[in-house]
Amino acid sequence: MSTATLYDKVWALHQVAELPSGATQLFIGLHLIHEVTSPQAFAALKDLGLNVRHPERTVATVDHIVPTTSQARPFADGLAEEMLSTLERNCQENGIHLNGLGSGRQGIVHVMAPELGLTQPGMTVACGDSHTSTHGAFGAIAFGIGTSQVRDVLASQSLTMNKLKVRRLWVDGALQPGVFAKDLVLHIIRTLGVKGGVGYAYEFAGPAIEALSMEERMTLCNMAIEGGARCGYVNPDQTTFDYLHGRPHAPSGEAWDRAVSWWQSLASGADASFDDEVKLDAAAIAPTITWGITPGQGIGVDEAVPTLEQTPEEDRPLAQEAYRYMDLQPGQAIVGLPVDVCFIGSCTNGRLSDLRAAAAVAAGRQVASGIKAFVVPGSEQVAAAAEAEGLDAVFRQAGFEWREPGCSMCLAMNPDRLEGRQISASSSNRNFKGRQGSASGRTLLMSPAMVAAAAITGHVTDVRSLPPA
Repeated sequence: MSTATLYDKVWALHQVAELPSGATQLFIGLHLIHEVTSPQAFAALKDLGLNVRHPERTVATVDHIVPTTSQARPFADGLAEEMLSTLERNCQENGIHLNGLGSGRQGIVHVMAPELGLTQPGMTVACGDSHTSTHGAFGAIAFGIGTSQVRDVLASQSLTMNKLKVRRLWVDGALQPGVFAKDLVLHIIRTLGVKGGVGYAYEFAGPAIEALSMEERMTLCNMAIEGGARCGYVNPDQTTFDYLHGRPHAPSGEAWDRAVSWWQSLASGADASFDDEVKLDAAAIAPTITWGITPGQGIGVDEAVPTLEQTPEEDRPLAQEAYRYMDLQPGQAIVGLPVDVCFIGSCTNGRLSDLRAAAAVAAGRQVASGIKAFVVPGSEQVAAAAEAEGLDAVFRQAGFEWREPGCSMCLAMNPDRLEGRQISASSSNRNFKGRQGSASGRTLLMSPAMVAAAAITGHVTDVRSLPPA
């Protein structure tokens, strides 16, 4: 199969049937659930008199609604408490393992599963959350699904899907100091657009991709969905195997050796045929930041807000809407734009390496007066590891709040919200109107290091320009 892509191979291995419509019934190897999109699915299952088909292939956690200041039960928010209680009851009744609060393994679903070794090369993964594409970093194909599809996977362990085309994004060179995977993916989305990936799976490849750590690859694949791709993946390699080795759900002993041999065979063949290919130069990418109201409205930190003349004609109405909403002028420099709130966390950038990068900026410095800055680890394991390294102390000494794990201000389905017209420097993944809890709040997406730099200075700052602490 030297001409087959990883996507082709994994799809073929999981194809149950080809349906009369031309769609495929695809077996799902790992189903991840949480408290937001599962209650209606379980209720529908009960109404139909059906059981969970493969509870051993289903893993749950709680993340979206949990408060990050105090996770004492019952929650102050009665609806949040009800949602968590419902998840606990559904998992108990159906024999599903729940990584709950205080278990040591609770966390954002796309942080929790990889760190436990649940996500492995060659898998199909589904979850009722759009950023399930994260798991493609392991050489899996992973899909965010809706509540009705969560029901279908619970009932049948399969999904009805149409096969995607595959676009290879080949990234040459190397990222420069101060430039991270978040900058790379924002640059890709800026280049191809938020609809550029519609109908495609993205294969991320090339020297710059191979040089990324697993956590950086997860950041990259996490935001493939923001570029319109249904999933994104990286071929498994030694970096993948080193990350998985010894994790709780990874194979061990002779099974490990067999698994690695099989995983190696899944990578796209040397002569693999792609439906499209785009080539990029990592060395040319600067720290990247969004200025508008979609992840595709991004610029290098050393650039200005684009003018209408610099914007493709079909994108000009959205640009004008963004100017008004963000209260920015065409041609205005993004550096120096004041911020109010600085948030480090989310399934995009709430892992240990993200916190290390931000802590390196915060160390020996102080959060600017009037800035609300806080750090939310992506899981209980991330929190414990960061605290063992003293990262929490670094942040606290600099004036950041250190919070409990959860989704937090990424989507504001919890008490962490913007107020009024506040501007947030955020390491999360979406900058839509109202995304962070205020109907008029404004979001600037950037890397954790850039968020830390903004917190220290009180405005958008090129992290590369900070003087020594």
